[in-house]
Amino acid sequence: MSTTDRRWFHRRGDLARDGWESVVDESTAGWAHTGIRIAELAAGESLTLAPTGVERIVVPLSGSFAVAHFEGPETTTIVLKGRASVFDGPTDVLYLSSASTALINGVGRVAIATSPTDVVKPSVYIPAADTPVELRGAGRSSRQVHNFGTPQALDAARLIVCEVITPAENWSSYPPHKHDEHVPGHESRLEEIYYFETAPVAGSDAAAEASFGMFSTYSSPAGEIDINAMVRTGDIALVPYGYHGPAVAAPGYNLYYLNVMAGPDPEREWLISDDPAHAWVRDTWNGQDVDDRLPFADEKEGRR
Repeated sequence: MSTTDRRWFHRRGDLARDGWESVVDESTAGWAHTGIRIAELAAGESLTLAPTGVERIVVPLSGSFAVAHFEGPETTTIVLKGRASVFDGPTDVLYLSSASTALINGVGRVAIATSPTDVVKPSVYIPAADTPVELRGAGRSSRQVHNFGTPQALDAARLIVCEVITPAENWSSYPPHKHDEHVPGHESRLEEIYYFETAPVAGSDAAAEASFGMFSTYSSPAGEIDINAMVRTGDIALVPYGYHGPAVAAPGYNLYYLNVMAGPDPEREWLISDDPAHAWVRDTWNGQDVDDRLPFADEKEGRR
């Protein structure tokens, strides 16, 4: 891994705090608008989400969870069925109002996407069946996107959240693009977090810990940044500015990442600018088929 500033890439556990495997929030150096918390729960363990003034999306990575959330005198408990792994299709998620606190119980790995805000939007449960699934790109640039936390799917205050699954040997977050200038109607300013997981392809004898992908970020006029890293399960990249991509799934290994975005602009929208040197690649997708390994879905539902 090479980088000009080690603040922007963190190995699994580097950001451990208060029982969480990883924590990124406004106390992280150089960070202001987004956050993420990752934890692995065993039977009988729980997680507390407090204080208020933070909107959150609870995303099961593997396993199932019960989320009791509290807003004023009201207590509501939602059971998130979850999934076996991030490579088993969409999961149900829970958006928590910035006026809520919560207690999570269950067994498995869970991610909490966060953004500080005083704007109060209603909490909402999004079943897996209601998650918009997008097959983006074509050929070796094919990937699957779960858009449960995008402006089209969720009425949040600031958060824009989605997850991307890239089959082995494919490229995603490509062409490299940026969102670090406020150009109304063209580009928005958004911090972005990438949380990664990797796994051997089905039927492989490879050890799970051997799996990896690659990820790059490089400078734009908004700032100097340089990340070129092998990424594995639990690693986190922070993108405060700059062109980011590609994210590449190595042969033999599938790649997943959870994207968490928010920024200072008045509009909640994801508007990007491709690196002009590579924008032409989008035109090459015309006439190509989407990778027939997609969509990834829960085998129990007969969709894979």
